[in-house]
Amino acid sequence: MGTVMTWKSPPDLTGRTYAVTGGNAGIGYFISEQLTVAGAKVVILARNADRARAAADAIRSQTGKAVAATLPLDLADLDSVATAAAELSKQDRLDGLIHNAGITAGKQRRTTRQGFELVVGTNHLGHFALAAQTMPILAATPGSRVVLVSSLTTKLAKFDPEDLQSEQSYTQQKAYAQSKHAVLLFAFELDRRLRASGVDVRAIAAHPGLGLNMFSPARPGINRAPRVRLPLPLQGKDRGARPAVRAATDPDALGGQYYGPKYGIFGRPVVASPPQISGNRELAARLWTQSEQLTGVTFELPAGER
Repeated sequence: MGTVMTWKSPPDLTGRTYAVTGGNAGIGYFISEQLTVAGAKVVILARNADRARAAADAIRSQTGKAVAATLPLDLADLDSVATAAAELSKQDRLDGLIHNAGITAGKQRRTTRQGFELVVGTNHLGHFALAAQTMPILAATPGSRVVLVSSLTTKLAKFDPEDLQSEQSYTQQKAYAQSKHAVLLFAFELDRRLRASGVDVRAIAAHPGLGLNMFSPARPGINRAPRVRLPLPLQGKDRGARPAVRAATDPDALGGQYYGPKYGIFGRPVVASPPQISGNRELAARLWTQSEQLTGVTFELPAGER
């Protein structure tokens, strides 16, 4: 029997290296902690250096193991993305790049340093550029993975391909949904292109369900996490991390899969069904081209063995 139905925790990850965007807080922190527990070298990428160090200290205190490094990364600034990608590429190997970081939308439309709508610019375009610029080291690491974290919001709100950056109309819900639909379209298009090129890298998507601090184990310097009881089957951010961790580490996980909690908002991580629009190849190819044009980053895939 394989691990598809029995997966409970990562295998031994000794000797492997994983990078986690937004790995200093929330679900990203627990992704970093769980990978470290399994023996991986973890690189935490975060905007705030102090918070990244606090996360590294908490992980060492909790696990007795140190993270490999903390690197500055502001996904809303493509110059920062390029610098972070260059630093990541100095690692001996990169077994997984987990695109966890994300922001929610504010009441007013705001923009990134390069002028993109802030939410789609951060959640999708910044990660698109990061993946493109770290692809050489990913491709040089056998069996590596890019894990892209989306949201159940994609099941609740439609994607508007004619208004990616919410320039024609803006609401908080629309901006966030646009970004997370883009994440899924990119994830599945990336996997198709990786397969076609013969590169030994898998692109896998995940969503955390609903993860709440009030159900999360406390970590000094990270959260206070008071335990409360509610008549609802909810989960903490530690469990919300598991779909991405499984996508990154399960030997049986396949490129193009989508992991989430078994019961949607909670439960053990299983293969889930993405929204139908995520499989639209024409739309995904269009988004890919648009992403290259907006970021100025050409996403080149090295030729692999066929």
